[in-house]
Amino acid sequence: MTFNGSFKVIKVAKDRIGAIVGKKGSIKLEIESKCNVKLNIDGESGDVSVELKNDGSSFDVGIFKATEIITAISKGFSAERSFNLLKEDVILQFIDLREYAGKSANSQDRIKSRIIGQSGKTRRNIEDFTGVYLSVYGHFVGFIGNYEETKLAIDAIIMLCRGSSHKSVYHMLEEYRRKKKEEKMELWENSTLNK
Repeated sequence: MTFNGSFKVIKVAKDRIGAIVGKKGSIKLEIESKCNVKLNIDGESGDVSVELKNDGSSFDVGIFKATEIITAISKGFSAERSFNLLKEDVILQFIDLREYAGKSANSQDRIKSRIIGQSGKTRRNIEDFTGVYLSVYGHFVGFIGNYEETKLAIDAIIMLCRGSSHKSVYHMLEEYRRKKKEEKMELWENSTLNK
């Protein structure tokens, strides 16, 4: 990924170019309109260039949001989930599974299997507990959510990568949910007592 003022180039895997373009160019057009950018997609090289439509002197975050959305789609997220990045408090994070599995393809596949689970059950459970969207693509696990939820999901995935049992991970997530409920109850009780 290279950046030059109001122009940015992102390298995208060729098998994800179609997901960025969408049916009849619908996703590309949606990114361009929502982020106030112009996309140039080279299907041969996999380069996606992002530039501001109106090259004024004012600072525009559209190029950064468009870059995040394209990066998310290129790493396996659906366009629908990726457009959540337009919200103010939503972030995009990645974990490289090579940090936990090394370069061994078998070790990476084993860790990916632990993260996804049978028929996607583990990934779905982590998404339900945390409210974060997960994507397992290549040697990356991607996260889209607010900061606190994303940190919790990353902790859960790291536990799985380091060999913790699924039961331990679910227990950690349930404990977090229980603490959040208690905090909400305390806030509610304090607000009703103050009235």
